[in-house]
Amino acid sequence: MMNKKQQFDGFVKVRGAREHNLKNVNVDIPRDALVVFTGISGSGKSSLAFGTLYAEAQRRYLESVSPYARRLFNQMAVPEVDEIEGLPPAVALQQQRGGTSTRSSVGSVTTLANLLRMLYSRAGDYPADQGIIYAEAFSPNTPEGACPDCHGLGRVYEVTEKSMVPDDTLTIREKAIAAWPTAWQGQNQRDILTTMGISIDTPWKELPKKDRDWILFTEEQPVVPVYSGYTHEEIQRFIKNKRQPDYMGTFTGARRYVQHTFAHTQSQLMKKRVAQFMLSSECPLCKGKRLRRESLSVKFAGYDIADLSRLALNKLAGIFQPYALGEAPALMKIATAHPEKVIVAQRIAEDFLGRLQVMLDLGLGYLTLERSTPSLSPGELQRLRLATQVRSNLFGVVYVLDEPSAGLHPADTEALLRALEKLKASGNSLFVVEHEIDVIRHADWIVDVGPAAGEKGGYILYSGLPAGLKDIEASVTRRYIYESVASSQAKAREPKDWLKLEGVTRNNLVNLSAAFPLGVMTSVTGVSGSGKSSLVSQVLVELVAGQLGLKIDISEETETDPLEQTEVITLGGQISSGMKNIKRLVVVDQKPIGRTPRSNLATYTGLFDHVRKLFASTKAAKAKKYDAGRFSFNVAKGRCPHCEGEGFVMVELLFLPSVYTPCPTCGGTRYNPQTLAITYKDKNIAEVLGMTVDEAANFFDEDPSVSRALEIVSEVGLGYLRLGQPATELSGGEAQRIKLATELQRAQHGQTLYILDEPTTGLHPSDVERLMLQLNSLIDAGNTVILVEHDMHVIAASDWVIDIGPGAGEGGGTIVAEGTPSTILKSKISRTAPYLKRVLVSR
Repeated sequence: MMNKKQQFDGFVKVRGAREHNLKNVNVDIPRDALVVFTGISGSGKSSLAFGTLYAEAQRRYLESVSPYARRLFNQMAVPEVDEIEGLPPAVALQQQRGGTSTRSSVGSVTTLANLLRMLYSRAGDYPADQGIIYAEAFSPNTPEGACPDCHGLGRVYEVTEKSMVPDDTLTIREKAIAAWPTAWQGQNQRDILTTMGISIDTPWKELPKKDRDWILFTEEQPVVPVYSGYTHEEIQRFIKNKRQPDYMGTFTGARRYVQHTFAHTQSQLMKKRVAQFMLSSECPLCKGKRLRRESLSVKFAGYDIADLSRLALNKLAGIFQPYALGEAPALMKIATAHPEKVIVAQRIAEDFLGRLQVMLDLGLGYLTLERSTPSLSPGELQRLRLATQVRSNLFGVVYVLDEPSAGLHPADTEALLRALEKLKASGNSLFVVEHEIDVIRHADWIVDVGPAAGEKGGYILYSGLPAGLKDIEASVTRRYIYESVASSQAKAREPKDWLKLEGVTRNNLVNLSAAFPLGVMTSVTGVSGSGKSSLVSQVLVELVAGQLGLKIDISEETETDPLEQTEVITLGGQISSGMKNIKRLVVVDQKPIGRTPRSNLATYTGLFDHVRKLFASTKAAKAKKYDAGRFSFNVAKGRCPHCEGEGFVMVELLFLPSVYTPCPTCGGTRYNPQTLAITYKDKNIAEVLGMTVDEAANFFDEDPSVSRALEIVSEVGLGYLRLGQPATELSGGEAQRIKLATELQRAQHGQTLYILDEPTTGLHPSDVERLMLQLNSLIDAGNTVILVEHDMHVIAASDWVIDIGPGAGEGGGTIVAEGTPSTILKSKISRTAPYLKRVLVSR
């Protein structure tokens, strides 16, 4: 063992790690090295890297800061481990969706926006009659900088009669005022109008304009007696006779309701609903630039700060280069009169360019500074944060990265590895959770966790130099590194027809024509930012859904203020032929299957309905007259009354993060004792929800409908998940595969178009093979599969490839090659061809 360790200066020693499925493991991991944690999906590698090592490093650091400051951190749970020695401070760079505020941007995440504001303040070209303004005044998020009309949003919003009453032929009873709340609240408003003598059975357009305007726009809130279900005349009689009303109702005008709800509701759903009644248009004062006039009058290199922030990063590099070198003509002009400006401009430009260069090296040159972080993919955001770390030049830190290659084209992965090498060369340690073989091959040390997923994982199969993994029989990973796993398919399937798109214009796609073969598997490839997702996951989905009369939301799922979202729209595109062979569209994306812990694998797939019926069909349940609803933790009669079916309660700790503990009443089972008393094959409902998919498949072997559904979930590589695992604990890749499994359970009628965006994200190569079997079975059943994909083995096994590029952003957006995988190899400009060549075996 010594010769294996002697080339490293020091080790992190972990003893007795039991986090999640880890089996009391002991492992030594070298510092100042690139250490890759690998193993199949769900094996326990993230539990070791993040749940144990990073969580403990964070805990130790936070013990050194004040209790007050500690509250500002998103603290992880204290890890289950006996001892960790030699652990330096750690920085986590995890895969996560962009921040929740659209006011957070590429510029703010990388701190380039701060530099730019300082540059404009200290070295900008001011109009002759204007004094210097401070850096804050160049930010639309401050009172000093925000445009006074749109408050820094760039858009103004109004609520009009047309937006609130889309169909004026309807009566108020028929819900002509769409902006009013549905259900009881809306009925309340209608009853109040009846009391006031305004007809709710006259078509809206026939009501007097005075009445229409008052109902929609009044700020008055009269309180009147309500008698539900009576006419105005009858109500007048009741009032005269002093009959007791059902209740006193307060009227609220429709516009007031929309604006008040938008400003005060805590529900994102409600906010989204009322936002649709607010018409948005570009702010006429700032022309959408979000800043006040004084700030926009200051220029640098001929641009105001808003225009400069809209340029791609690779263009900015060209603008700042001469300033950094002190050779810009603009600097020469002011050298005598304002030498201090020359020094400031040069210093800031040098720093700006240095930070920019790392981002360009990571393949992010197509982004702009104003691009909001919610619109970034998890991979893009992680690389941005990585670029900031590379530039910060810290020493002696452990960087813990979560699949940094996810969503990356192999060309971008090479750039990523160069950035990681820079961090290591600065004296830092890199602990990387990874499935990508090219990254694993680059490791100085490999920790292989397994052998399988969930309960069958959690053991350290190997920890050592890469070459030693070759001899580990139990390792699934080793054969993908050391054996040539050829990608080939006996013969490419022939298309049954072609789905043709013309004039596609969205993001960097301009007037593009594309043809997708039907009845086969197509991979759409290209470097990150080339336009793949714009073409497939947005335009193609939008157009096909439109033809089929479906409403599919192609926007990014973010928790942001709906008014702050700058919507990207498809400016052009139509389907010219091929729709006669498509009867259904299924989009299998990575959006969460639910936003609360009450949503889980069992509820989403419909399995829970079957299981609850099985429990309700038992003798004991029938004797007590329990129906299937009794076995839901969302229904009052079955759930624990203390935690209301949550399974845990929150304990507030003054200076520490709130702690969630299992409910003391039900012990975390979520159900009341009467419900738990009913068993099916000696297991109660909570015990069944605690089973993994693989365990449950055996348990329900006598019920074909349940066991078959579970087998399909297992076949897409999710056998390790628990049936009741909350949706909030699932990764995007896991959510996507649950959706795929749910779809695979349905009866196949053919002529369905399946669209998947990077389905191999977060998958071990062995799981990718299983996924391909499932996708091929869909095609064999007469369907079409179109993937956006970076995995070369998947691309090589496709029937058809459409390669978009050649570069990213403005340097992409065109089809550079299309055809069978072997045809792509002939392209001289395709960035995909060289990597595909490495794995392709002639068909």
